[in-house]
Amino acid sequence: MITYEDIRANETVNTYITKADESLLALGFTEHSFPHVCQVAAVSGYIMETLGYPQREIELVRIAAYLHDIGNLVNRVDHSQSGAVMAFRILSELGMPAAEVAEIVTAIGNHDEGTGKPVSPMSAALILADKSDVRRSRVRNQDVSTFDIHDRVNYSVKKCELKINEIHTLVKLKLSVDTRYGSVMDYFEIFMQRMMLCRKAAEALGLQFKLMINEQQLI
Repeated sequence: MITYEDIRANETVNTYITKADESLLALGFTEHSFPHVCQVAAVSGYIMETLGYPQREIELVRIAAYLHDIGNLVNRVDHSQSGAVMAFRILSELGMPAAEVAEIVTAIGNHDEGTGKPVSPMSAALILADKSDVRRSRVRNQDVSTFDIHDRVNYSVKKCELKINEIHTLVKLKLSVDTRYGSVMDYFEIFMQRMMLCRKAAEALGLQFKLMINEQQLI
């Protein structure tokens, strides 16, 4: 069976991730390279493991997370669909069974808030993990005076934590925001659509979604 570690060690995959991130760097986007995809893999795996999904499905969602942004190599627009097609070819050529490829492709193709829907547990977990990765270290621009709103919002987040409660009824995204760099309203201006998708993803997993910023519940 193809494992998450197999994919992480795959030279072709890692080249695509590197080159996709270089394109986003040229466009002025925050970091979408190995720190991001590994964080998303860890959190999506945590979600499915906590909710009691089989070990193989946990492995598959980590693979989907590692591959989820390779479509940026083609274009930022519709990158989830481009990435799904790329992942289909990579995994098929590696000999992964069609049923497993299908699950991964579906998750990747539905992770973006523009067109994505939580159509499966794996896609829901990937959505929650991806949209919750907001942090200062993703900002590449080191000149605070020239920050755009995306820089300000990401730089303002000192701590970000996604946790499922013990009785598995609630998933909570807790952010600690330094309002010297970005306001809570800035966050909602660019991330409201993402938070609404997170709520739908949580519901698809049988959970309620809550957003806490500086200990205040906002969703």
